[in-house]
Amino acid sequence: MTKIFEDDLNASFGTRAIHAGQRPDPLSGAIMTPIYQTSTYVQEGLGFNKGYEYARGKNPTREALERNVAALEGAKYGFAFSSGMGALDSIMKLFKAGDHFVVGENVYGGTFRLFDKILRNFGMEFTYVDTRDPQRIEDELRTGRGTAAVLIETPTNPLMRLTDIRAAAEAAHNAGALLIVDNTFATPYFQRPFEMGADIVWHSTTKYLNGHSDMVGGIALVNDDDLATRLQFILNASGAVPGPMDAWLVLRGTKTLHLRMERHDQNGRVIAKWLVDLVGDENVFYPGLASHPQHEIALRQMSGFGGMISVETGSRERAAQVLERVRVFSLAESLGGVESLISHPASMTHASVEEARRLGLGISEGLIRLSCGVEDVGDLIADLDRAFA
Repeated sequence: MTKIFEDDLNASFGTRAIHAGQRPDPLSGAIMTPIYQTSTYVQEGLGFNKGYEYARGKNPTREALERNVAALEGAKYGFAFSSGMGALDSIMKLFKAGDHFVVGENVYGGTFRLFDKILRNFGMEFTYVDTRDPQRIEDELRTGRGTAAVLIETPTNPLMRLTDIRAAAEAAHNAGALLIVDNTFATPYFQRPFEMGADIVWHSTTKYLNGHSDMVGGIALVNDDDLATRLQFILNASGAVPGPMDAWLVLRGTKTLHLRMERHDQNGRVIAKWLVDLVGDENVFYPGLASHPQHEIALRQMSGFGGMISVETGSRERAAQVLERVRVFSLAESLGGVESLISHPASMTHASVEEARRLGLGISEGLIRLSCGVEDVGDLIADLDRAFA
């Protein structure tokens, strides 16, 4: 399992983003971590393998990425996977049939699909609650009767709802459960779940950590030694690992994470305010707005708000009109790249969620989601102005 270099924790975030978890290549002095494009490793003799046997278990490029992101999140251990869902699926293998989970009701559609369509068939039980209210988490916890973990996503996809991480951690721990946090939207640059009590943090590295829309991956992070040992076993046994090229692409991306997140945040704030003037604050979902009902929580547990914004247009027809008119924003799934994307959650990211459930959550046919990139904000607003005209 991949543990961080202890001295990487002493630097500021930007320095860690560029250097943590990496050392110049001992063979050549190359400053960039090499892509160790190999499936196996030559053994010096029986019992002498330098820690490497087969690339499913360990790869030096992947280990550099794991140390890097662990240092950014303030974790001891990192485990890289071939997708965000691969990371979550492997996390869930820490548990067993009969375990109960309290889950935020507005999780990513892929998370809901994994839980409701697959893991439920293996005897796991999921209770979905509005985690904006910590009391609702407490009400559903089965103290001493099988609640294994609380799983939250904050901010949520796509409604930008927040969960008080400290309150969720306290509730979970009082019931003997773990707290698992999806930190994909905020990234460790803007939100630090471990500092607020999280036990496991995970990301789709496809998104902001990579930031260039050119790979698919995920990562899980922990501080507990036992959880780390078990995750390493699961990683090797299940094999949902990224290739070295994908690991290298994320490692390339994290070097500019702090710079990109500042620009995503700058653009997001400006565009959110512009949209409020256009369609009204009740139709714009962005935690950086004072009108957001959980803005005070955002101020308390986030140092920035990022570039994700959702907008209620009123109807599927109006949403389709906006989606078809954009030229700088691109209609596509995913988020977090340098380029701006726009999507329709009801038919894209949350298509696997039944219609009645979707509508009950507020994911209407008129809802659109913006991933504001790092382009010139004036061009982005001009593009949206044409689209909404």
